[in-house]
Amino acid sequence: MQTRTLRKHALDIFRASVKAVDPAEAIRRRIRLSGGALLAGKKRYPLERYRHIYVIGAGKASAVMASAVEGLLGRRISGGLVNVKYGHTAKLRRVECNECGHPVPDAAGVAGARRIAEIAAAAGAEDLVICVISGGGSALLPFPAAPVTLEEKQAVTKLLLECGANIHEINSVRKHVSAIKGGQLARMCAPATVLALMLSDVIGDDLDVIASGPTAPDSSTFPSAREVLERYGVWSQAPTAVRERIERGVRGEIPETPKPGDPVFDRVSNLIVGSNALAVAAAAVRARELGYRPLVLSTTIEGETRDVAGVHAAVAREIVASGRPVRRPCCVISGGETTVTLRGGGLGARNQEFALAAAIGIAGLPGVAILSAGTDGTDGPTDAAGALAFSDTLERAGRLGRDARSYLERNDSYRFFEALGDLILTGPTGTNVMDIRLVLVGP
Repeated sequence: MQTRTLRKHALDIFRASVKAVDPAEAIRRRIRLSGGALLAGKKRYPLERYRHIYVIGAGKASAVMASAVEGLLGRRISGGLVNVKYGHTAKLRRVECNECGHPVPDAAGVAGARRIAEIAAAAGAEDLVICVISGGGSALLPFPAAPVTLEEKQAVTKLLLECGANIHEINSVRKHVSAIKGGQLARMCAPATVLALMLSDVIGDDLDVIASGPTAPDSSTFPSAREVLERYGVWSQAPTAVRERIERGVRGEIPETPKPGDPVFDRVSNLIVGSNALAVAAAAVRARELGYRPLVLSTTIEGETRDVAGVHAAVAREIVASGRPVRRPCCVISGGETTVTLRGGGLGARNQEFALAAAIGIAGLPGVAILSAGTDGTDGPTDAAGALAFSDTLERAGRLGRDARSYLERNDSYRFFEALGDLILTGPTGTNVMDIRLVLVGP
């Protein structure tokens, strides 16, 4: 099968997976109006009970989610605010959209988080607070707990991103240097009724990990936050204020984040409206429509990007050699989110690095393509969602004088694929449910 056909099919399958987790559609699938009540999952919210309805939240998809809620409730909404990544906006009428920094939080994010906290604190027992939360919500809801400053929170976030910590570990630390994460937003909203609508971007769809669980009981602790920093050898590099706050929490001098059974959650409901599993399932359907045998490896893949890419390349080689674990033509699909340990000063991110490492593993293997891309349309600090690798990627790069291994060693995957025209450029998609990876083996 020609490379251009594999390219076309891979992008088609990826687009189908993203479309399946459109946040507006996800909201409309899970909540609706009926007989003067809002039905969300198995719960019913009679609207006449509520004096005010506020919409607040954070995440790359939160603006689109808020727009869908506005479409349902319209003038019933008294107001609200959502923090979104720069460029990830939507047209809103009743809810304010505040653009701010991601993955490193900025002053605009802090200002928005403070206003969200003010709205939450003003809500009373006769009010309904609808929280729209999606991937990226942790960085986009920065409210440093005293004495930690924004700059110090930025520094510890950067340390954790660069050392290869996964999202669960990063969020464990974030919650304990925050005044709003780890169930603390729910504490602010009490005694109001809270309905949190979540678009999951974490392995296992853990409520306390999605956006650092602002409305969910927190399973992490001050000791576990310190253990993460120590395990990755960055405890001594963390800002003094961060270490002092965590140490005070370990000694019991600072209240813990609210845990399961805390009364602040008595009137809180958390509802997942979309996830990576839904995107992967849609990819499998589209692959079959295009004539491929789909095989889903897992929706919970994590680990070092290069290692995971090597496994996917090995699966491709096995299919070509023996027809195992599925006969060609086939499409092997996986979801989840890997991590990159920075070794150089290049430009790139996990999906582009995945494609580059995979390209080395499938070099010369006929009729194979590998795609790795973020469903949000952005991969780390770049404007690309990810990249495509083919059997001839290394050969084409060599003709341009580019050595794949040297680009990989300095984490410069963006510039490598930019020269080849193999970056995936979608722009912000308005959704975010981690990553999709495809291994296409033609007939």
